[in-house]
Order: sequence, then structure tokens, then C-alpha cells
Amino acid sequence: MSVPASRPKLAVAVTKPTPYTFDLGLLLANDPNPVAVDPSDVEGSLRQVARDGAQVLISQLLTTCPISSSEAGVLLSLPPSTTPLPREKPVPVERAETKWEAFAKKRGIKTKTREQRRNLQHNEATGEWERKWGYKGANKAGENDWLVEVDPKKEAERKEGTTVQGDKRRERKERVKRNERLMRKNMRRSEGGGN
Repeated sequence: MSVPASRPKLAVAVTKPTPYTFDLGLLLANDPNPVAVDPSDVEGSLRQVARDGAQVLISQLLTTCPISSSEAGVLLSLPPSTTPLPREKPVPVERAETKWEAFAKKRGIKTKTREQRRNLQHNEATGEWERKWGYKGANKAGENDWLVEVDPKKEAERKEGTTVQGDKRRERKERVKRNERLMRKNMRRSEGGGN
């Protein structure tokens, strides 16, 4: 096994005709000097420029930033950055107000509190707490009644194959679909900016 040849130590101080400018908060060193690239060794020339920039940045950090030691190790406190960086993405546009939000603001309607949003209500008839919607919800009351009072005139007009219980369920489902349709229309209106 051959022993690697020791490389000569490079200078710690880097001298350039125009000095570097620094933004230590971003760990940035700007070199305004033109890059001299040797056509026979392009990669070596670029490696030398990068090494000089890193050396100058590290020297500047160690001479200007406060260093403290703790149990976690040695800490170097960076100053706040001074170079403004451009945003990666454009500033988000203000979302258009929906028809409901405009109406609620006009009428002074506030969003419901956590207690108001709870899915429970007290049933005075049974004296128990029950759900407002969902599994065994109060909005489904009467859908599964085994005995239903029937109006003879409405029963004569009823379509064949439908029941009173089915009508209640159908009405509830239609209310849900209508609400979803209006919600989609409202979202399209707010995205389109009018109509």
C-alpha cells in the first residue's frame, strides 16, 4: 500500500484586486473579480476559485462572528442577513370573497363557536342527548317509522314503487345535493371573480 504524497498547504489569506463582499447571515461571499480560467485545466481553475471563496468566507466568519461554547458544542452566531432574496413563487393573490362571506359580513353573522358546532342536541321528548346528523341523527327522524299517517289524496298521487319513508329520505338527500351544488357554484363564482 503506497503512502499518499503530502500536498502543499495552501495560503489562508486570499488576496484579490477587488475585495470580496459578504452577507454572513446568508453565508454568502461575492467575488466581483473576473474568473481566470486556464483552458488546459478548466476544472482545476474552477476548483481553485471555489476554494478561495470558501476560505475567505470561513476566515470572515471566524473573525467577525461571536463564538460561544456549550455542552452541545461550539456555536457561531450569525448576524441578520442584509441581501434581499427574491421569492421562489409570486406573492399569493388575495382570495376573492364568496357570496356567503359578503352576505355574512353585511349581516354581521359570525362563525359558530366550538360548542355550537358540536353534533349533539338535547331531545326534550326522550330527555337524552342525540346526534343532529350522521348515524342515528335527528335529521333522519321519521324515516324508519313503522307506522306513518297517510293522506289519502297524496297517496293516490304517489308514484308506483315509492313510500312515505322513502320520500323523507329522498327529500333529505336532495337538500344535501342542493347544498353541495350551491357550494360549488359559490366557489366557481369566487374563483372566476364575478358572475
